[in-house]
Amino acid sequence: MEKKVYSVSDITRTIKTLLEESLPTIWIEGEISNLKAHYSGHLYFSLKDNDAQISAVIWRTRAEQISFNLEDGMQIKALGNIRLYEKSGRYQIDILQAQPAGVGNLQQAFEQLKTKLLSEGLFAEENKKAIPEFPQKVSIVTSPTGAAIRDILDVLKRRAPYLEILIRAAKVQGINASTDIASAIEEINKHNKADVIIVGRGGGSLEDLWAFNEEQVARAIFQSKIPVISAVGHEVDFTISDFVADLRAATPSAAAELVVTDRNELAGLFLGIKQQMQNAVQANINFLNQKVSSLEKSHGLKRFEDLLNQYAQRIDDLSSRSQNAFLNQFFQKKEKTQFLTKRLNSLNHEATLARGFSITYADGKIVKDISKLKKWQVLETKVANGEIESTINKLKY
Repeated sequence: MEKKVYSVSDITRTIKTLLEESLPTIWIEGEISNLKAHYSGHLYFSLKDNDAQISAVIWRTRAEQISFNLEDGMQIKALGNIRLYEKSGRYQIDILQAQPAGVGNLQQAFEQLKTKLLSEGLFAEENKKAIPEFPQKVSIVTSPTGAAIRDILDVLKRRAPYLEILIRAAKVQGINASTDIASAIEEINKHNKADVIIVGRGGGSLEDLWAFNEEQVARAIFQSKIPVISAVGHEVDFTISDFVADLRAATPSAAAELVVTDRNELAGLFLGIKQQMQNAVQANINFLNQKVSSLEKSHGLKRFEDLLNQYAQRIDDLSSRSQNAFLNQFFQKKEKTQFLTKRLNSLNHEATLARGFSITYADGKIVKDISKLKKWQVLETKVANGEIESTINKLKY
């Protein structure tokens, strides 16, 4: 019986299939060594512990999303898939996400991103939007099952039962949490679903809160056209989201208190305004009453009729003066019109003929130059009471 012989490629592909299909997407922790940044933007390195190492790769599009600088010796946690590179027969982990492992490395990544975003102006006060004083719609981006959402809803319903509330459920920890949070903010903006957005979660460790320290969440908050309140963790917890947001709340409950005024406080405010208006009106009435009383006792009121008579006389005087001025102007215009009429009549050729003059025409045109006439040419002469037709017998120059 002939033995089956496999090629290297066959065996490699079989191993690749078995390896890649049997292992799910996994988290792995190790120390970076032999880090190489290729000119293409891809990152190649090894992850190692005390007893073993594994090759790793981060493709350019994913490397651009990492919010801290990878360095040799850094301990990281990476999410990825085990892949076999057939050309060399070497297996490696294809990394999808990465974050520093341990508080020291996390804090280092936090400070790196904070410095970067600060230099770009994402924390600047002039870029922060004002929180509306009386919002009608509030969107909340958080876990639908956490304590944070219950705290926020309790406060909002107590302080402002009239408020329209939209809950956009989002992962706040673990794989793809930062992507989900950023997408939620973008979605609310796209559909203009709120007057203000609360983004947050309850307390936890630095690792638990890490999604709110990711660059894509920070940029989503900064680019939001709707004001954003960051409410992450407890009062002592600070995240990158807190620095970028338009307002930072110490806790989720505090965010709910900041976003709306308590209805009892509003009622008290309106009562205070009402009382101030009533007091102002009453004070004005009292002032006017005093003024009327003063006028009634004054000498000026007693001579009120005299003042009216003086005003009436002044009106009559002004009326007469206006009438005289109008008549004077009218007669001046009339005289000027008559003068102009006489001038026009003196220029009329009919009037000229009536004074004994005549006008001679040759071929329908007035004769002005004898050199343009010819012997035997017919002429028409117009006088005041008719026309004379004649023929030229002789021209004298």
